[in-house]
Amino acid sequence: MPVTFHTEGILFDLPQKQKHKLWLRAWIEYQGLSCGNLSFIYTSNKYIRSINRKYLNHNYFTDVITFDYREGNTLSGDIFISVEQVRKNAISYGTKEVDEFRRVMIHGVLHLQGYKDDTEEERAGMHQLENDALLLWLEIEGND
Repeated sequence: MPVTFHTEGILFDLPQKQKHKLWLRAWIEYQGLSCGNLSFIYTSNKYIRSINRKYLNHNYFTDVITFDYREGNTLSGDIFISVEQVRKNAISYGTKEVDEFRRVMIHGVLHLQGYKDDTEEERAGMHQLENDALLLWLEIEGND
C-alpha cells in the first residue's frame, strides 16, 4: 500500500522520497505489521495548531499530530508534521534538519503502532525506538 507525501499551505520537498518509503515500510514490517495507506502532510505551525485545537482541544504548536486509521495489523493514518516546528527542534537539539524530520516521521508511525509518550518512561521508550528506526535508515542508506 502507498506511503505518500503532501504539503498543506507551505512549500516543502522531502528529499529521497523513494528511500523514505522503503525505510518506513521496512520499519513497519520489522515490527510485524503491514503498511496500509500512510500519508505524511507537511504544514505550518499555524495549520497544525488549528488541527490541535479542532480535534484534540489543545491550544499550542506541536511538531506532529497523528490520525490513526489502523485496521488490525495494517497501519494506516495521516501524519501531520509542522515544518517550522521541526526546524526549530533541529536547532534546539543541535541536529541536522533532515535527521529531525526522520525522527518526527517515525515518531508519528510509532503512535500508529500504539506507543504513547505521556510519561517520562513512555517518552524514553519511544526515543529508543526512534533511535532503532534511525539505525535502520542508516542501513538502508548505506545500501546504495
